[in-house]
Amino acid sequence: EARLVESGGGLVQAGQSLTLSCVVSGIPFSRFYMSWVRQAPGKGQEWVSSISSDGEITYATSVKDRFTISRDNAKMTVYLQMNSLKSEDTARYYCAARLLPIDGEVKDVTYYTYNYWGKGTQVTVSS
Repeated sequence: EARLVESGGGLVQAGQSLTLSCVVSGIPFSRFYMSWVRQAPGKGQEWVSSISSDGEITYATSVKDRFTISRDNAKMTVYLQMNSLKSEDTARYYCAARLLPIDGEVKDVTYYTYNYWGKGTQVTVSS
C-alpha cells in the first residue's frame, strides 16, 4: 500500500524559511515523478514544483527562485525548501506521486492528475 507522509509545516513570519519533507513507502519511489501541490483556503489546488525520476525539475512561476525541490531516492523522500516565504504561500502542502512524468508546468491539477497523494502539511505565513 502506497503511503506518502508530509512533515515540516508550521507558522512562520514573512521572509522566513521552511523545509517540507515527504517520506514515501509502498511504491518504487525512484521510478516516480514527484510533486508538491498546495491548496489555500477557498481556492483550488495549485501545482508548486515537480522532480522527475531522473532529476528534471520544474517550478511554478510564483515560487521560482524561492523554492527548491529535491529528492533522496535512498531515503525515499522528497523535499521542498521554501525561502523568502510570503503570506500568499499560506496553504496546505501536499506531496503527490505519479508514474508517468509531465513535461513542463503542471496545469489544471486535479485529484486524478496523480496516482498517490499524502494528507498534507499546513504552512502559514504571517505578514
